[in-house]
Amino acid sequence: MWTRSYDSGIDSMATSRDGRKIFMPTGELSAEGTWNVLDARSGRIVGEIHGGAGPHNTIVGLRGTTVYLGGRNSNYLALASTRTYHVLRRVGPLKSGVRPFTVNGEETIAYTTATGFLGFEVSDLRRGRRLYTIPIQGFTWDPREFLPSAPSHGISLSPDESELYVMDAPNSYVHVFDVRDVPARPPRKVADIKIRDMAGTESPCAYDCARDGWLQHSRDGRFVFVGDSGDVISTTTRRIVSNLPSLRNSRKSLEIDWKNGRPVGTTSRYGLGYVR
Repeated sequence: MWTRSYDSGIDSMATSRDGRKIFMPTGELSAEGTWNVLDARSGRIVGEIHGGAGPHNTIVGLRGTTVYLGGRNSNYLALASTRTYHVLRRVGPLKSGVRPFTVNGEETIAYTTATGFLGFEVSDLRRGRRLYTIPIQGFTWDPREFLPSAPSHGISLSPDESELYVMDAPNSYVHVFDVRDVPARPPRKVADIKIRDMAGTESPCAYDCARDGWLQHSRDGRFVFVGDSGDVISTTTRRIVSNLPSLRNSRKSLEIDWKNGRPVGTTSRYGLGYVR
């Protein structure tokens, strides 16, 4: 174990598949677009990657060769090598920044949310271009009444990649889309699930305390956990089946699976697809 202080900020990181590296964004308030690469054993900075401005969200793909860099103030999702730290491709242009996002297991499709947009976008990762922009039909939001800048601050792909769950914090809903025909056809909305009221702030909280929301599937695909609400959704019935009080005041969580008192599996913070 170690404790380190850095000259930069820190944000939503990702680890390499072998657990030896940490890809640490320098924070959404940074204009430089730098992700530091840390030695996971010591915390020492061993490299850096230059992605988009406002380094914020980070995903390492299932293959382990590519790290996906979401800059809050960049209209491109950057893809970089986990070995050389060179940017391989920039995907976009996207609507308005890269907010919470996810990718499929084959790393061919990305689903991204954006600042000031109730909905999401679908992009082709191999060609580096946006395919679809999908607003949440039948719902609106007023930024004067809902202050967080990303109304869809949460997106999770089911492990079998058949469905996509999308956050709608201003209206306190989660929307479900059938994505089985992507990329040939756009996602199709199939359900609107009412969740616990997202008004107010997290407590206790030291920074960025508004209830923006977050979504994450369980690894077996049976449940979706709603950050800042605490609700647990059954993906079979699309109904709320439980509420976790600790998740009412946080949007940061991950799954750890145990067997006979030992950890046997985990996930990242992101609801990824696992079909390969």
